[in-house]
Amino acid sequence: MKKSAPHMLKTHVKTAKKRSAASTQWLQRQLNDPYVAMAKQQGYRARSAFKLIELDDKFRFLMPGKRVVDLGAAPGGWTQVAVQRVKSAPDNPLVVGLDLLEMTPIAGAKTTQLDFLDDTAPDVLKGMLDGHKADVVLSDMAPNTTGMKDIDHLRIMGLLETAYAFACEILNPNGAFVAKIFQGGTEQNLLNEMKRRFKSVKHAKPPASRKESSEFYVVATGFKGE
Repeated sequence: MKKSAPHMLKTHVKTAKKRSAASTQWLQRQLNDPYVAMAKQQGYRARSAFKLIELDDKFRFLMPGKRVVDLGAAPGGWTQVAVQRVKSAPDNPLVVGLDLLEMTPIAGAKTTQLDFLDDTAPDVLKGMLDGHKADVVLSDMAPNTTGMKDIDHLRIMGLLETAYAFACEILNPNGAFVAKIFQGGTEQNLLNEMKRRFKSVKHAKPPASRKESSEFYVVATGFKGE
């Protein structure tokens, strides 16, 4: 069932001597973010869990029994949602996750700390799947930014293209690829390529995605196979 964000009284944060204006602004946004409150209430590790919940409520790609790969998994919000929705059990985990950052284990998932851009990452993930193909590849990854818009967009697209190439290698026929993407002018070529390899390619900006962010998500379903 789709969750609606609760109403909250606005909290104002004073700028401390050792806290920058940007840090104060971030803290105030966190304290006044209804999705942060909902994540705490419902036991999710991050507000981003609701982005995946809202995307799956709309497109229905996380079905019981599906095998899922979660790229950029830390701190684990998307992994938690995937485990719940595919009904992954600790004794037979259907969800595997990878992130550059350390991540506390989640029952029903196999996770590892590794840079997805490391040459060994695809084989590590395949090993975690025990020889099985995946039904869904999720990517909420974003690279470290430099503050230079053009360079950052190229980095973002490079990471997305690598995730997409991996998805095409590991997905079962009719599988799904769901990934974060940022508007910047160079994403159209990749979206056109996805339309060639998937039966349906949709764009979505879930309500949990902050309005001021340029991020949106691509949901590609019905993988046609190699």
